Amino acid sequence: MFNRRNIVFKGIAASPGIAVGNVFLLEVDDFCLIHKEIPINIREAEKKRLNDAIEKTKAELKITYDKINEVLDKNYAQIVNVHLLILADSSMRKDIDKLIESGVNAEYALFKVIDKIIRSFEAIEDDYFRERKLDVQDVGKKILSNLVGKQKKTIASLDKDSIVIAHNLTPTDTVSIREKLVKGFATDIGGKTSHTAIIAQGLEIPSVVGLKVISSQARTGDVIIINGDKGEIILNPTPEVIAEYKREYDIQFAKKKELEKLKNLPAETIDNHKVLIYANVDNPDEVQSILKNGATGIGLYRTEYIFFTRKAIPSEKDHLEKYLQVVKKMSPYPTVIRTVDLGGDKLAKMGLLNIEHEENPFLGLRAIRLCLKYPKIFIDQLRGILKASAYGKIRLMYPMISGLGELRDANKILEKVKQDLRKEHVEFDEDMEIGTMIEVPSAAMIIDAIAKEVDFVSIGTNDLIQYVLAIDRVNENVANLYDPLHPAILRYIKKIIDESHNAGISVSMCGEMAGDPYYTPILIGFGLDEFSVSSIQISKVKKVIRSIYFADVKRAAEEMLKCSDRNEILKIMTTIQIH
Repeated sequence: MFNRRNIVFKGIAASPGIAVGNVFLLEVDDFCLIHKEIPINIREAEKKRLNDAIEKTKAELKITYDKINEVLDKNYAQIVNVHLLILADSSMRKDIDKLIESGVNAEYALFKVIDKIIRSFEAIEDDYFRERKLDVQDVGKKILSNLVGKQKKTIASLDKDSIVIAHNLTPTDTVSIREKLVKGFATDIGGKTSHTAIIAQGLEIPSVVGLKVISSQARTGDVIIINGDKGEIILNPTPEVIAEYKREYDIQFAKKKELEKLKNLPAETIDNHKVLIYANVDNPDEVQSILKNGATGIGLYRTEYIFFTRKAIPSEKDHLEKYLQVVKKMSPYPTVIRTVDLGGDKLAKMGLLNIEHEENPFLGLRAIRLCLKYPKIFIDQLRGILKASAYGKIRLMYPMISGLGELRDANKILEKVKQDLRKEHVEFDEDMEIGTMIEVPSAAMIIDAIAKEVDFVSIGTNDLIQYVLAIDRVNENVANLYDPLHPAILRYIKKIIDESHNAGISVSMCGEMAGDPYYTPILIGFGLDEFSVSSIQISKVKKVIRSIYFADVKRAAEEMLKCSDRNEILKIMTTIQIH
């Protein structure tokens, strides 16, 4: 007999934490889609049957929107708006009607059109847009359910705390997770940007996605362990494995409680050297979490989310609405808003710009280059940011500046926007600080000149390391060479900090290096002023800062700068004492 004990499945970590429980399996809808010939005299009735199913689906989604808005907030509920937009797509409806008019039954016509749309999404290289096929798929299934009058088993039928396993989860399913005693969930499909991952992070429950076959392997009632830290699950673990994970859970819980004590304590070394710890956020939903974890500001508000959640380029009003949601909640703490850091290839896939395929979009028309080439996109965003600055402390930051020319061109557009707002008698913060990301080697090399023309800089280590070492960090063939401790990287960081301080401005770091406690002593030793990290890393970084002497790490950091080999640097790392 096949051994179903201790089966490990690897997936994508969507939300951290460990959970042990029993499986509640949401089975995939099983519809028999047969191509039927529809006589001419009842084709209009068939179209009406489709319309009724769509209207019913629309009504159900609006109820779901209200539920999510009540349980979480309207920012999470925007996920449902994406589904409503799909329902309102006139071209999709036109294609289905055309098939029905040709004599195809409504169910099969719906399937053919949805399948065609999904295939077009699968051809897109970008992960975020490729995953939007799941939204189309969910909407299609819901319409199909209403067409055939079939209702699937839902999370609402849960009567005890469980771990939900599914091929995929709809917004209706995910809001039910909050209402019921769900300890975690795992799905066959999805990625870090799927709506299931976003809501799991908001609910702060362990989850793993992209497991491919888990829904076909698990059975309702099976015991399962979810490890949201490693992105893996264990099906039918032995008692020994369960005991091991329960011990790990207890350890994590104790560490979490210990770290929570640091929330309101300053980020300062034992010998009283103070720094600031800010948070990185992608959308307004995360503000509550970062405040709960003790952030004293936002060091990087990535605004790309505003573009991802709509079919058209966001308007000035769209920008203002999103920024106000963050700024008002963060007040009196500062919020650093980075202007859009998208590549033109991504906007082209949305049908917004006529840009041909770029062989290497990381070195193409992206970030500030895109904004300078298409200033209307830039101006609408700047107007939204400036208007929001009247309601809280905002600092503006440009991404991917490679030289003074780009910085000055961006500031010229900003000044023109300010002049227009003054003429319109619109209030904004006249003293709003302007800064730039330092993530391109050319900018790092002339940081002395750039630092004289901005109020602050932020080191984007993710791209800086990638560009300096000529390594694509997502390419599995060379990812092992991506090294924050490369002597060249450390020298770049030290140069940026020193030259900025010479110009009298502060330096932040918002890349992944800033959020890794292993590198914290080095960065403190180099004199970094501000750390901007993910919400869950705030206390971990603060703990290290409060456990070291500035004098000690400064000496160690100076020694590292003399090293020409990574192994020498590692040896010095081992001498740093964490008290």
